[in-house]
Amino acid sequence: MMTSVVRDVQEILARLNVKPEAFTGGSLSVVTPVSGETIAEVRETSVDDARTAIATAHAAFLAWRRVPAPRRGQLVRLLGDELRAAKDDLGRLVSIEVGKVPSEGLGEVQEMIDICDFAVGLSRQLQGQCFPSERYDHRITEQWHPIGPVGVISAFNFPVAVWCWNAALALVCGDSVIWKPSEKAPLTALAVDAICKRALARFGPDAPAGLLALLVGGRDLGECLVADASVPVISATGSTTMGRIVGEQVARRFGRSILELGGNNASIVTPSADLDLTLRAVAFGAMGTAGQRCTTMRRLIVHSSVYDQLIPKLVSIYSNISIGCPLSSNALVGPLIDRRAFDAMQAALEAARAIGAVIHGGERVDVNGDASYYVRPALVEVSRQEGPVVEETFAPILYVMKYQTLEEAIALQNGVPQGLSSSIFATDMREVETYLSAGGSDCGIANVNMGTSGAEIGGAFGGEKETGGGRESGSDSWKSYMRRQTNAINYGRELPLAQGVTFDVGDTKPTVRK
Repeated sequence: MMTSVVRDVQEILARLNVKPEAFTGGSLSVVTPVSGETIAEVRETSVDDARTAIATAHAAFLAWRRVPAPRRGQLVRLLGDELRAAKDDLGRLVSIEVGKVPSEGLGEVQEMIDICDFAVGLSRQLQGQCFPSERYDHRITEQWHPIGPVGVISAFNFPVAVWCWNAALALVCGDSVIWKPSEKAPLTALAVDAICKRALARFGPDAPAGLLALLVGGRDLGECLVADASVPVISATGSTTMGRIVGEQVARRFGRSILELGGNNASIVTPSADLDLTLRAVAFGAMGTAGQRCTTMRRLIVHSSVYDQLIPKLVSIYSNISIGCPLSSNALVGPLIDRRAFDAMQAALEAARAIGAVIHGGERVDVNGDASYYVRPALVEVSRQEGPVVEETFAPILYVMKYQTLEEAIALQNGVPQGLSSSIFATDMREVETYLSAGGSDCGIANVNMGTSGAEIGGAFGGEKETGGGRESGSDSWKSYMRRQTNAINYGRELPLAQGVTFDVGDTKPTVRK
């Protein structure tokens, strides 16, 4: 008997023009975390077909790079238009497939639309620089060229937005794109692929076949993509363990990696903090997306003078936060992605108990039966930073600890292997500026009076240390999808050499024979 969720999925995919044979009768079962039921059986891409798609993408790149960049931008503009038209359906599908509450599902699609807008403007701004030369009658310039096919390996927690960060920029930069989505979220990828096909059809014959490729399946497809030397850029989002493997393999063939890996993000609450604002920001930062964002707040470092004012109120928020099905309630916290995530959360809480932590919450909540995994977010008071506190658990656990001096707090924040996002709550200018200085946060993102989540597309997104060092989305991250070329141009009739070097081979004027 077809359930309402399965019917909903089929109707959405039909409206988005995804062919039924793509998600029925296949070998990859898709399970919704909302109820734990199987909602589709997706057909997987074979390794041979993946190699063919990569070869076709390379051929597409050779043609696409010759299309003027502003014209390439028009394809991305059309993609943004199609995403606007499909926003409600795609946002709903995100909620079904990965369990996001409705505003977060829709917000992820809005992020795709926003990066398309950004990339359209960028298509007229891929500028190099001009430098003064020490040689007379010379000019030195720098320009950027398309680099080649870009492989994108995305994770379940942002099943479509991260692809679009990469694809929108890569397309205007003149590259083709090959996407290997998480095997936990292939339906949203199929939907986006269908949306792209509509944009490509509207764009016309300037877009070559194979410009945007989709590889649906497991690890073997990712390995195929990472190993192929014809794919010069691999952008991979996932665990630090995965990133080490990808980074090493891509480096071995002298490729380029954009790695967005683990985050063990901390916020510091100073004596000057606005505590009401802090409470609201911590609640979203630590519990939004059921703690399954790479930027989720996982540690809260609170000054001892405000600890007893803040933490009891925070415990109350945790005790009363709404938890429920994102498809049929207004709950703020939806499900964990699967049993494995739940088990990892419980193991981390047990490890915290072993070091004497005081745990509030963390228990399983019965929402849609035994096959789904809803939990109450956990607030864990610890006396020291060790054990599970220095590890990333992809679940809603917030470790809370005290500090005495700002220097101590910054050392605690920076004292983990990861370096993605961070924040400080303060109204004292000296505290804020110290935190943002070279001796402050060592993370790629450092926010003030807000949580660690909620990045906008205008700023480059990424982190340091075991987070991988990659940058995606805004600012000048487009340079990761292009190759740099320096040009020295001699427009004179002589040949002065740089650094005062001389190399006189005598008269080189051609001899005129009679």
